Amino acid sequence: MAAMRDLPLQKVAISGPTLASMLQRFSSSVGDVDGLLFGHVTHLAPTLTDDAPHTSNSDPSSSSDSPELVATITSFICPNSVLSFYDAFGLVDTPSLQRLLVAHPGRHRQHLLGWFSARRRTSNRPSMREFSVTRCLSSISELSLPVENAESPVNLAPCVFLLFATPVQEQLIHTHEYRAYQFRDSTECFDSKSVDIVNIGPAFRGHYGSFSPNSPFPMLSCDLRSSSAMNEDRSEEISLVELKKVANDQKELDMCAEGYGVANLNRLIGHEATSYTAGLEDLYEKMLVKIQSLAREVESGNAKVHQLESHNRKLRYKVGKGGVE
Repeated sequence: MAAMRDLPLQKVAISGPTLASMLQRFSSSVGDVDGLLFGHVTHLAPTLTDDAPHTSNSDPSSSSDSPELVATITSFICPNSVLSFYDAFGLVDTPSLQRLLVAHPGRHRQHLLGWFSARRRTSNRPSMREFSVTRCLSSISELSLPVENAESPVNLAPCVFLLFATPVQEQLIHTHEYRAYQFRDSTECFDSKSVDIVNIGPAFRGHYGSFSPNSPFPMLSCDLRSSSAMNEDRSEEISLVELKKVANDQKELDMCAEGYGVANLNRLIGHEATSYTAGLEDLYEKMLVKIQSLAREVESGNAKVHQLESHNRKLRYKVGKGGVE
């Protein structure tokens, strides 16, 4: 196992859609929220030039021996509450953290970068409790993540902390402030890091090479048997266990493409797959219908949230007007 080192990050990168999703979750919540950040840390190849300024060895964070590392946030978990995996004293509750990870099995294939906190009408500065949570989280060696493209195997602690806040004075236009920090174990303090928002464009092409879906297609069993063997099997009695397995597979498949039969998956592999393009088109069509249905549910939920916000705003206005009178 690679040793866990306290290396400085050059910056924290996050895609525009991921950042927008976090802000939307924060603005639509009934109160303050927190959650976990997932992604990867990449070692950037150094660019050597004759005009590069000489750095002093007295500052270990700016030493030329330190690799240039970039932490990229790819997804997050938000339980829509605070104290989701820690207590009021800022101590990480390991069982609660494990339950949170188990409740989102898709995150097991991703590395934990750190966590985030979103507060309303407060200053955009970390609190003592947030400092304690980050320190405790970064001290758990089992959660360390490997540095990609590193010259030698090295692990980094989940030391990234992302803080969201809204202005202290309430405004008509929703405004969100955010800052990224790295907890350094060597100095026992937060280092402020720049946030690089990666949008679609030439600089985004490199992200396609390391893309992994947040909602992967479920692992379902597909038999590579011939048609004659399958016809013989149809005449045999199917056990109760097999019926339950088929029902569970169909349930998982309906989460991605509702209405597409599990039996049709056998035609998508083997020598018969080349002549079964219509099945693929049907599968994609079912998946698109499912996505459109989810999009309509999200739009309907957002409309209800806006109605509730408008209603609450009117109530606050009536209460304030009545108090003045």
